[in-house]
Amino acid sequence: MTEFPSLSDASALSDADWRRILTPMQYHVLREAGTERPFTGELLEETREGVYRCAACGAELFDASTKFESHCGWPSFYQAKNASTSEVEDTSHGMVRTEVRCTNCGSHLGHVFPDAPDQPTGMRYCMNSAALVFEPTAE
Repeated sequence: MTEFPSLSDASALSDADWRRILTPMQYHVLREAGTERPFTGELLEETREGVYRCAACGAELFDASTKFESHCGWPSFYQAKNASTSEVEDTSHGMVRTEVRCTNCGSHLGHVFPDAPDQPTGMRYCMNSAALVFEPTAE
C-alpha cells in the first residue's frame, strides 16, 4: 500500500515536502500541471476493479467501473467520485480547456472534455497515470 500524507495535512505541505514525497514525473504532473506523453502511462491498460486515488495525497478520485477506453492515450473516466475533484479554466497552450484538480491537495490530475457521447455522463476525464495510484478491490 502506498504511504500518503494525512489527508488533512496534504494542503499544508511545502514545495520541498512535495519534491521529497513524489517521483520527478509525479511532481511535474501533480505540482507543475505537466502532462505525461500519450500511451506511456502505467495505468492506461489497467482493467481490474478498484479505486483510483490521488498519487499525492491518497484521496479517492475515480471508481474503476467508470473507466473506459477513449483511445486518447491517457486513462479516461466518465465520472469522478462526489466532490473529489474541482475544475478550473485552463487557457494555457493557446486554447481553453477545463483542468481537473484534486479537491483535497490541489494537485493537477488532467483535463475533462464533453466529448464522450457514448458514456453515461458524456464527459471524458482524461487523467495522467502519474497523477493516480490504483488500489485493486481485494479478491
